[in-house]
Formats: sequence, C-alpha cells, structure tokens
Amino acid sequence: MRIAVTTQDFQTVTGHAGRARRFLIYDVQPGADPVEVERLYLPPQLTMHDFPSSGPHPVDDVDVVLSKSFGEGFFFRMASRGIIAAITEITDPAEAVKGYLECPTTTLDEAPAGAVCGCDHGDGHAHHHSEDEHHHDSAHLRNDRAE
Repeated sequence: MRIAVTTQDFQTVTGHAGRARRFLIYDVQPGADPVEVERLYLPPQLTMHDFPSSGPHPVDDVDVVLSKSFGEGFFFRMASRGIIAAITEITDPAEAVKGYLECPTTTLDEAPAGAVCGCDHGDGHAHHHSEDEHHHDSAHLRNDRAE
C-alpha cells in the first residue's frame, strides 16, 4: 500500500489537500513500519484544486491521501480516482501513517470536529480548516459516497 501525506516542509502534515503541492509518499507493508519512498513536488497547475478531473495525475499511484483538512470536492475527486482521502490530526507524517493504519477513516462523517467546516472563501469552493482556524459542528456533513 502507498500512502501520500500532504506537507509544506516535508516534516509536518498540513491541510488544504486540494491546494497541496508537496507530498511525502510512504510504502506500507504488513507488519513493518511505513517507509518514505518518494517526495512529490507538484507545479501549481497540478494541484487537485486546479487539475481537470480526467487524465492521469502523479498522485494516482497511491491508495490513500492523508491531510489535516480538505473539502468535500477533494474527498469525492479522490474517490473517483480510486484513492481514499483521510483526515489526520497527527502532525508527524510517519506517525500519521501509523495512526491511519491503526484506525482508518474513510468518510467525511468520521472526520474530527472542525477538520471539515464547509467555509466558502469566495471562489465557489468549500474549504476546510483545522479547529484553530475555524470551529464548526460537523453534523452538517454528508457521505454521498456509494458503499
């Protein structure tokens, strides 16, 4: 299994996954610690926010994307590509991967309170923040993903 973690500095997990340009890629084998195998640095036009829905993308070869926050659009775009988008509150990338493996979250309803707020920043897209940026009740979220 390959897991991508959003990051700005290649040292901590960051949010706004749809705008992320840097990813740490981990390979995960049963019974072993995650191993960082790649550092992905995307040009601005390849952020998931700006990338057209169709066509191959460098993130396509991962199974999971972990981030501190993302919007519903990112969640469903990843699902359409066969990739699980999951929220983590853990800031250390390798520990975040371990945490995901111990307790995978696969729906927006399972996101920690405040990680997904549905804020509209005037560009027509809902964006999501960590609890220290905005605090909203996550009860308004829905999971439209087919099981």
